[in-house]
Amino acid sequence: MPKLTDYTAYADAQRLFSTERLWELFDGDRERLNIGHECVDRYATQGRIALRVAHAEGPDETIGFVELAAWSSRFAHWLAAEGMKPGDRVAIMLEPSLPFYAALFGAMKRGAVAVPLFTLFGVEGVRLRTQDCTPSLLLTTPEKAAALAGLDGPRIVVASDAFMAALAAFPDRYEPQTASSDLAIFQYTSGTTREMPEAIKHTHRAVVVVMNAALYGTGLRPGDRFFCPSSPAWGHGLWHGTLAPLALGIETGAYAGKFDAERLLKALRDYGSTNLSAAATHYRMMKNTGRVGEYRTTLRKLSFTGEPIDHDTLVFIQAAFGAPLCSMYGTTEIGVVLANYPGAPDFPIKEGSLGRPVPGVEVEVQRPDGSRCLPDELGEIKVRRHAAWFPTKDRGRMDAEGYFYHAGRADDVIISAGWTMSAVEIEDALLAHPAVEAAAAIGVQDALRGLVVKAFVVPVPGHATDAATVADIQAFVRNRLSQHEYPRLVTFVPDLPRTPAGKINRKALRDQEAAITIKKAERA
Repeated sequence: MPKLTDYTAYADAQRLFSTERLWELFDGDRERLNIGHECVDRYATQGRIALRVAHAEGPDETIGFVELAAWSSRFAHWLAAEGMKPGDRVAIMLEPSLPFYAALFGAMKRGAVAVPLFTLFGVEGVRLRTQDCTPSLLLTTPEKAAALAGLDGPRIVVASDAFMAALAAFPDRYEPQTASSDLAIFQYTSGTTREMPEAIKHTHRAVVVVMNAALYGTGLRPGDRFFCPSSPAWGHGLWHGTLAPLALGIETGAYAGKFDAERLLKALRDYGSTNLSAAATHYRMMKNTGRVGEYRTTLRKLSFTGEPIDHDTLVFIQAAFGAPLCSMYGTTEIGVVLANYPGAPDFPIKEGSLGRPVPGVEVEVQRPDGSRCLPDELGEIKVRRHAAWFPTKDRGRMDAEGYFYHAGRADDVIISAGWTMSAVEIEDALLAHPAVEAAAAIGVQDALRGLVVKAFVVPVPGHATDAATVADIQAFVRNRLSQHEYPRLVTFVPDLPRTPAGKINRKALRDQEAAITIKKAERA
């Protein structure tokens, strides 16, 4: 009987999808399932490539399913020898590499809980997370181990050449014994460190749930050569960039080290990548190299997530790669719920749209009282879960054809003199100005209007940052949007605060401005 992976059309997705058919893509069932087996071991007899890693510094790394199955099994046996029991947490603070993937899948094979940690966390960021998830050990590099020497709690293990040599002595096969409901991964969101949410706790069954996003958000199908440059410490890089493609036996590419857009372009060309899923920032940085045309790629499907993409980048990327750039929308808590169905020949993509709901998911835009908004009426995007509506805290609208549009986070809406404005729309207009490299917009206190828009602008190198440039930027935005919708205040900055996942951290800017206001009041 044909599987869901045999179909690409949007109409087929709506007609044929069911949760039961998702389960048909796996060896396990609702009782017994293991992510390590589903993503690695069941493909280890085919001699195919599992992962290609583009290192910012050093040679590329190619890891086959056979190799990954062996090393992850050795790590599982090592954990058992070290007294690690099912349910114990294993923190992994490594860049994509053989040690990282061996530990990730080996921990889950053992029945332990893998906890990926972002490699750019400082001591305090690591401490807050390890206090929350209480791992028994933390695997990291020699350099990070030295910096974390005073960390209370987990035993720190260095993933050195000597460690890998010691692992080689363990058996290269391991039989997982997990239930599908057993915990497998603790995933942290990319929120601010001081206001960090608890880890989102995923079971082994979550690898089945993510297939909805894989099939309709990134358009994964057998035969693809996938690439996702996002760090596997975050949801996009882990679930969509690593677990989903491997669970389908699809070769996937990863990026290790400090991001460089031209290095990514080289990897996409060299690997023959056909399917790319990246953050909006990655696409913008590729555009800004001015060298995309020098790298001949074979990309056919493109998707992005994390934050909206500006119009100029969208148009440029689609022209440069000859494929539509498709948004997929969701959160770490609820997964992907809206998509533009990359690769579906019968799905018309509307510019700026988040797409339509993925099969099996109900999404609405609602008013504060919970009633459903009319077409094109702004409200909050909500998702039906367990017979209740789950708030995403994102504003948006749905048009008459069922396409959804993002209007920013609920706290990114700026109300000035009675006008409601979107920080996202203002930033999009700012980014189209030739003097603007990057931009963020927030509302700041104003005695007359309540709030006014303040823009923080990273200038393009070589451009003036004088009063004339400010006036030109303001006029440019006003003409693109409306006479009231423009930044009354513009500040040039060398960089913008971002979350560890690369999203603009507008909250940090609001907190910064609030602190300045308090100090002014105290001086007065």
